[in-house]
Amino acid sequence: MDDLVAVAKILRPRGLRGEAVAEVLTDFPERFENLENVTAVMPGGVRRELILENAWFQKDRIVLKFKGLNTVEDAEALRDAEICIDESEAVELEEGEFFDWQLEGCEAITTEGEPVGKIREVLRTGGTEVLVVDTADGREVLIPFAESICTEVDVERKRITVNPPEGLLEF
Repeated sequence: MDDLVAVAKILRPRGLRGEAVAEVLTDFPERFENLENVTAVMPGGVRRELILENAWFQKDRIVLKFKGLNTVEDAEALRDAEICIDESEAVELEEGEFFDWQLEGCEAITTEGEPVGKIREVLRTGGTEVLVVDTADGREVLIPFAESICTEVDVERKRITVNPPEGLLEF
């Protein structure tokens, strides 16, 4: 799914007309207003091109209606699928801002060039985001994603240089 970005995940069918309830996976939910061509990536990796006919919010979820899917069975067939867009259609971010998917999989190294590990996920804590890093010896390290600590972020080369405060990487 390297060239795709997930914007929603289908949870279950809704109603009898092929509508599906989905969890929103984007920080930019307004993007659904102009979205048309999407790719459904099924749990097994199979891709299916779809046309989004309509989308509306219901509480903290979104209801999606796709062209040509008109029954409960059609919607059920999409259960657990990730609704994706081409990476080229992702919202432009300000300089110094990154999507979680750009950070996940990056190698974390210290300013001295010592490997720390691979970034597994980004935790959103309400304050500074935290990088969850898996070390080569199987440990988990939490690194605050702050400019003073993550001094260089190179998503092209999948590398983040960290200047850890004393004690952060010691056990």
